[in-house]
Amino acid sequence: MLKALWSTLILLASPTWADSVAPLSGWAVHPSGKSYDQLVADTKTAIKENGLIVVTQAGPTKAAAARGITIPGNLVIGAFNNDYAVRVLETSTNAMIEAPIRFYVTENEDGTATLSYKTPGFVFKPYAHEGGDALREIAEELDARFRAVAEGAVK
Repeated sequence: MLKALWSTLILLASPTWADSVAPLSGWAVHPSGKSYDQLVADTKTAIKENGLIVVTQAGPTKAAAARGITIPGNLVIGAFNNDYAVRVLETSTNAMIEAPIRFYVTENEDGTATLSYKTPGFVFKPYAHEGGDALREIAEELDARFRAVAEGAVK
């Protein structure tokens, strides 16, 4: 009985590793050889270098640690800028609910990290009927910027 209880406690104290991010439709997934902390820092730097700003950051890792739970690094970084916000609003008020568009940094079991995101073209597609060609053009510009951020962050 004591052995079973001890085994259960060890399993509960172990880090929880979910499957790595799968490349779903509309997603871009960029594995890296970098550590989680390094990829987070490099992603923030690449966001700034590509004319965007970090608008939001949220992740469960630190809050879980404060509760005594160890989970892999996991952070969502929202990126946008005011120029794009104004332009999106000129095309579709509803589309603005999607801003900021998010990057997702996840720690892998082997100590490396992955950078993923839903492409802006995919994110804004449901609003194309409202925003028309102007919104599609914004999405294409953002697709290029997000791709540049990802390539810069993982290199």
